[in-house]
Amino acid sequence: MTDITNTPVPRSASRHKRGTEFKIYFTLIFILAIPVGTERWIANVVRRRSLDVRGPLARAWAEADRITPLIFSA
Repeated sequence: MTDITNTPVPRSASRHKRGTEFKIYFTLIFILAIPVGTERWIANVVRRRSLDVRGPLARAWAEADRITPLIFSA
């Protein structure tokens, strides 16, 4: 039987370092998502009458983080 406890697990080769182009697209999408995130956050505050833990910047960051990889996967 082979002992693999001391063999390091190989890292995934498909993981790419995020380059300058990715950062530019992420920044643009993030800036465009801030007004939408703010609007949705305000609507949630008015509707539920309580502050949501995820603020407008967190919402915009999540949207940019979701959309940007889709652009680069195509």
